[in-house]
This record gives sequence, C-alpha cells and structure tokens, in this order.
Amino acid sequence: MSSPLSSKNIGRFISIEGIDGAGKSTHIASLSARLQQRGADVVNTREPGGTPLAETLRGLLLHSGMDELTEALLVFAGRRDHLRQVIEPALSSGKTVLCDRFTDATFAYQGGGRGMELSVLAALEQWVQQGRQPDLTLWFDLPAELAAQRRAAAREADRFEQQDLEFFNKVRAGYAARAAAAPTRFARIDASLSVEAVSAQIEAVLEARGW
Repeated sequence: MSSPLSSKNIGRFISIEGIDGAGKSTHIASLSARLQQRGADVVNTREPGGTPLAETLRGLLLHSGMDELTEALLVFAGRRDHLRQVIEPALSSGKTVLCDRFTDATFAYQGGGRGMELSVLAALEQWVQQGRQPDLTLWFDLPAELAAQRRAAAREADRFEQQDLEFFNKVRAGYAARAAAAPTRFARIDASLSVEAVSAQIEAVLEARGW
C-alpha cells in the first residue's frame, strides 16, 4: 500500500522512533513546522493513540499491568483504528502524516524489551496494516544510560519508563534490528548530540529526499 512519493498530491507518512528519553518530542513540533513551510499539509499524531479509542487503550498500556501478548494485542487494536480513522484518510487526501511512534516501536518494546516472538508480531503487523509502512522513519538513537538520565530530569515515569537499563538496551537493539532490515526507510539520528546538531541531521535527511 505504501509507494514512492513524487508529487505533493501524494501523502507522505513519516514516523519518529526511539527509546523513552531520546528527545523525540523536542523535535516533532519543529519538524512539523518545517514541513508546513515547504507546502505540506501536516497531520500530527501518535501511537499508542491518535483516535479516541486508541487514546483509551494508551492509558491502559501505560498504567495498567498486563503481559506482553496483551500489550501487543492492545497496541495493534489501537493501530488498526488509527489507520482507518486517521492515517489512511490523511494519506489518501495528499496530507503528510507525522506520527510519534508506529510499528517499529512494537517490535522494539514488545519484541526486544519483552521478548515476544517476532513471528507473532510480524503476523499481526501484516494482518492489521496490509503492507502499510512509513515512507520515512527517523530513529532517534542514543545509549540507554543517557536516555535514563534525561527521563529522570524531565518527568514522572510511566509503566514502561520504570523499566531497568537492561530492558532499554534490548529495546534499542530491537530498533537496530528493524533499521538493518529496512535501511532505505530508516534514517538514524544521533540523539546524544545537542538540540541544534539533531535538528541539522533531520534537515539533512529531508534535503536528501527532496522534501
């Protein structure tokens, strides 16, 4: 369902990924503004979430105890609603969708962090998404130790953010595996650098794609 983009009339799907504390939220607003300045009609959204139903599921995922399979099923249920209600309609009308996390996060967190069988996640991915993937994924990558320092200084931890460094090292490895499997879609951003340096990396990725 995803296809190369050569016209402003064809929607672009950009996902922003990375472990908690990678600094994604710092750059999403500026990236959205940058794309709008270049003529894009941008829809900003997030996962888990993006629709009333998916936002309800987000609350359960972040604050209620459950096993990894229940987590994955809730994530994909919310994603299905998100795709049908927000993402696909926006792309069909030529808009740019800027999504804070998508399926790569599920493979990283439930697959890498929780240790779920990747074949189960892959089956759910195909069933729910029917081939839909982002056109570009900006992966904000940094060591788990640095991310933990940033989280501690920024906010109260949710159920995922309370996990130990071993968990987040596994999540980071999960992202690395997804990036290795889709090198043309992924662009690694060194998120350990300054805000200005990270912004420059994002700009370079956009310019390389003619966006």
